[in-house]
Formats: sequence, structure tokens, C-alpha cells
Amino acid sequence: MADFKTHVQVATVLSGVLACALAWTELVSLPEACLLWLSGTLGGIMPDIDADTSRSIEIIFRLFGMLASTLMLLYGRLHLPLLDTLLLSAAAYFLMRYPCCWAFTKLTVHRASLHSLLANLVFAVAAVVVSHKLFHLSVEHSWLMGLFMFMGALIHLLLDELYSIDLEGRRLKKSFGTALKVMQWPAHLPNLGLLALLWLGMWLAPSPSGLLIVLRQLLPLLHS
Repeated sequence: MADFKTHVQVATVLSGVLACALAWTELVSLPEACLLWLSGTLGGIMPDIDADTSRSIEIIFRLFGMLASTLMLLYGRLHLPLLDTLLLSAAAYFLMRYPCCWAFTKLTVHRASLHSLLANLVFAVAAVVVSHKLFHLSVEHSWLMGLFMFMGALIHLLLDELYSIDLEGRRLKKSFGTALKVMQWPAHLPNLGLLALLWLGMWLAPSPSGLLIVLRQLLPLLHS
């Protein structure tokens, strides 16, 4: 299995290069490219969200806490007094960072259902929904955020599989095949849960036509 530093570095570099390419071709603005870069980087550590003792889960839930805190600030700015807004924002960060993180570690098993392509799709669709519904990004940019999230998570799984190959010993380690998989098997209940979340995300997400537009924009870039 690749270590935390490798996951972050590779996801950061590859998502950064692609985001810069999109900005260079003027498909996205510079601020939008920065958001895409962050989405790809976060995706690079998302499959380790169920690793109870790793730094990944701590960083992920810190980011989730920051996101929840920011959303409360945006909400409070429109509806609440300053003091109430600050208290609500701090409470949102604390709730996400500690109770939610603790509960998540107790309910999940590392390299199980969340370490799969099915989970990657759930992460991606969640990024689309959050980008569009909460941050009010355009349909096309929201789907781009989802694509970058999926790409980062896919890089994570590929790295773990590559590290399962012992080139010097010319053998496959016992961990080979546990990272890059469509879904965990047998794990009926977790898989049904992920499928339900994927369906809910697709229902909440903006029109898939936005994804088709994004793919048509990216195809010339990939062929150039």
C-alpha cells in the first residue's frame, strides 16, 4: 500500500497539471482551476477515509469541518447576528471534526467497501451535489469537480495496487486486488448503502447533460 505522502503528492501533481491545462485553454477560470485542483487532491485521500489510525481520516475530517464551518458562516451572514454566526460555525467544525470522525471510524473497516470504484462514484457525485447546491457553481463546473474527485480517488486505488506488486521479488503481495475493485464482495449491506447514496446523489445532482458538455470539452484537450 502506498503511504499517505505518496497519495497526496501524486494526486496533487496530476490534478494540478490537468487543472492548469484547463485554465491554459480557457475552459475554466483561474479560481475555478484552483477549486478543481483542491477537489482532485482531496479525492486522492478519500479512499482512506475509513483508515482509523491514518493521518488521512484526520485531514479529511478537518477539511470537512472547515467546509461545514464555512457553510455556516455563509448561512449566518444572511440570516443570523454575528455572534450567533461565529458560535454556529465553531460548533459545526467541532461536530464534524470529533463526534462525526469518531463515529465514522467505529462504523467502517479499512480497505473494504469505501476502497472501491463504487465508492469513488459516490465521492464524485457528492462533490457535484455540494458544488452545485451549496456553493452554487455552474452545472458544467460542478460536474468537473466530480470528475476531478473521481480522478483523485482512482489515482489512490491505482497507487495501492502498484505498491502491491513486488518487482524485486517478482511476486504479488497478499494485498494485491484489495484496492482496485468494483465493489467489496461479499458485503451486501454496505454495497446496497453505497448504491442508495449513488442513486440519491444522482437524483440531487444537476442534469447529466452538463457532464456530456464537460466530456465534449475535454476530448479535444486529451487528443492534443
